[in-house]
Amino acid sequence: MALDIAGAGMTSQRARDRLILQLSRSGIRDQRVLEAIRQVPRHLFVEEALVHRAYENIALPIGYRQTVSQPFIVARMTEALLEAGSLRTVLEVGTGSGYQSAVLARLCERVYSVERILALSRSARELLSRLKIDNVSLRHGDGAEGWPAKAPFDAIILTAAPRAVPQELLMQLAPGGRLVAPVEDVDGKQQLVRYTHTDEAYVRDLLDAVCFVPMLSGAES
Repeated sequence: MALDIAGAGMTSQRARDRLILQLSRSGIRDQRVLEAIRQVPRHLFVEEALVHRAYENIALPIGYRQTVSQPFIVARMTEALLEAGSLRTVLEVGTGSGYQSAVLARLCERVYSVERILALSRSARELLSRLKIDNVSLRHGDGAEGWPAKAPFDAIILTAAPRAVPQELLMQLAPGGRLVAPVEDVDGKQQLVRYTHTDEAYVRDLLDAVCFVPMLSGAES
């Protein structure tokens, strides 16, 4: 069956344009990010029953107690990675439905994405292949371990919230690279954090209050 990339009605280009206008008014300034989100057919990355809500600025369930992040958060995290300039390689921890991967694929040379839930990894692989997105490499495994064989990365993005960013991931960040992640504190609140790998240390910047599913260790078959 052919994919309905263009969409119609609530999934039409007009609906996408309204979303982009909302993101712009909410503070997203990077035109590269806005255009990537405009082009990626989010309605293909959500559950069929929720397709009509795909271009609302909300998180949506994708099964397995996981969600696809709201478009503003996808844009905000991507913009935070790109502020230092263009990216060659990006590691994504938490593939989910593959939506963030598809956005990143339009903005860098190669995306490496790790997903701990096998069924999600398989469905994302199939969808990205059908969309002919060929610069994303997927792996099923423990995201906290990253992808050492492909390191170092210009940027790393986490789509689930750990209590602390795993040291293994920071070590896979190239000099000058950036890692953006939601981090949960002892009170259960989450803050979007950016780490920049300088010559001397990892510089930590606090960005926004956020709400993500928790990051879990291990891999599920």
